[in-house]
Amino acid sequence: MTNGSDMSKEQWLESVYGPAVARNKERQERFETTSEIEIEPLYDESDVASSEYASKVGYPARFPFTRGVQPTMYRGRLWTMRQYAGFASAEETNRRYQYLLEQGQTGLSMAFDLPTQTGYDSDAPLALGEVGKVGVPVSHVEDMAIVFDNIDLAKVSTSMTINATASILLAYYIAVARREGVPTKELRGTVQNDILKEYIARGTYIYPPAPSMRLITDLFEYCATETPAWNTISISGYHMREAGCTAAQEIAFTLADAIAYVDAAIEAGLKVDDFGPQLSFFFVAQSNLLEEVAKYRAARRLWAKIMVERFGSENPRSQMLRFHTQTAGVTLTAQQPDNNVVRSTLQALAAVLGGTQSLHVNSKDEALALPSEDAVTLSLRTQQVLAYESGVTDTVDPLAGSYFVEAMTDKLEEEARAYIEQIDKAGGAVRAIENGFQQQEIGDASYKYQTQVESRERTVVGVNSFTSGDETPMEILRIDPEETRRQVDRLNQVRRDRDGHKAQAALENLEKVARSNENTMPAIIDCVEASATTGEICDVLRGVFGMHKELLVV
Repeated sequence: MTNGSDMSKEQWLESVYGPAVARNKERQERFETTSEIEIEPLYDESDVASSEYASKVGYPARFPFTRGVQPTMYRGRLWTMRQYAGFASAEETNRRYQYLLEQGQTGLSMAFDLPTQTGYDSDAPLALGEVGKVGVPVSHVEDMAIVFDNIDLAKVSTSMTINATASILLAYYIAVARREGVPTKELRGTVQNDILKEYIARGTYIYPPAPSMRLITDLFEYCATETPAWNTISISGYHMREAGCTAAQEIAFTLADAIAYVDAAIEAGLKVDDFGPQLSFFFVAQSNLLEEVAKYRAARRLWAKIMVERFGSENPRSQMLRFHTQTAGVTLTAQQPDNNVVRSTLQALAAVLGGTQSLHVNSKDEALALPSEDAVTLSLRTQQVLAYESGVTDTVDPLAGSYFVEAMTDKLEEEARAYIEQIDKAGGAVRAIENGFQQQEIGDASYKYQTQVESRERTVVGVNSFTSGDETPMEILRIDPEETRRQVDRLNQVRRDRDGHKAQAALENLEKVARSNENTMPAIIDCVEASATTGEICDVLRGVFGMHKELLVV
């Protein structure tokens, strides 16, 4: 009798698996990941065996970093636990931050309202109805000072989800640190500062691509010497995946944008290994556990190769893809919101198994409103249970060597590389965005997925299957409209109390610098310290750079 060790995979499929399927049909005709990569019934060494296998997988903290960027990973230090927060006002946001730090959060993550993201003050006509709704309003340096009141900037790491106005918000943070006597070289954190994905998938851009890229490289250059521990960009696939792209597209479009930023920095005269160590990334965690783990491993490996092969990087820190992860907001459902706890836990586990450096877990009520204190505490507890009770943090890259995970890692790297080559042939990420390539690809993938949900080809528990009729309404967080009035009152008070001549002189100097080839960051910091406002600074830059007009893809 032939035992398992005497068989090849093909023999097993023919003599064991095939007859079993003939007797009892499988649950469905085709099994595939969320990104529609077909899943075979069995994986073995034949799916990963090659002369390059050992070098492709390698060891942690060694090129190509497939198994992680740190030699000890979570045995040495756990990921930074960040719960994305910001709402209503600077005071309310400070209270939430203080609460989260008391509950054991290890880093802060700032959400800004739409007026702040798009360069308008809280009293601007276009800000009406949006102040404090999806994040904290920051119109001047005093707002930032209140947000961080009684929080030691020398000890906390802060991530700011801000893009078009990233230079200004970082300038506020630097100004507050200076007031507190914290050396800027000790500041730790990240500005997202990724404008290309705004053109692709999110929409909070202000200026056209060329001046936007200049502001980004100016920030790179400034931070390389003044805030060397600060991550100058978080190149984001998160929003593109939320908009509907596949896992391979998430890797490819993110790394294609990263290539464009590195190219722009080198063209501006910077050396890749001077700014490379300060680059960071931001990915989503979806619910298809093993595909997501493979996605992170493939992205790490591909980026390391790109930095060495394309840019000649010699510093291993430039080659390390370090990333923040957030669980998938698009998977949260208003129906049966308790199910969201299960989804976000599964997604958080994928991020941890994939080797994330920091993590945000979405709250169960976010499909309905901003998260309540109880809901955000449960999300933080989810991270803490994974960290201290699950055992998955006790060894480095615990799924390495899994035939399926390694084969999926190879497949995603292959598909992502093919997309990057296609973008290269189109003239690079910026030109491809201008032609609508990424937008069209994401739109097509999103439409296909949604039709599958609507036809019940894909199951969403509690939405198109396993529904349960009437549900008890959930208590949700509501914003007090008085917070907007107080925000506007403080803005007017700052304008009255400041030295108007000093603010005007700083703004005039910024205009002169923006029209030259000088780095804009020092001039922006001067404006901030003179109590110029977000809207005033952006109005100067809008006057010099103009505004971007969206390309409509049909």
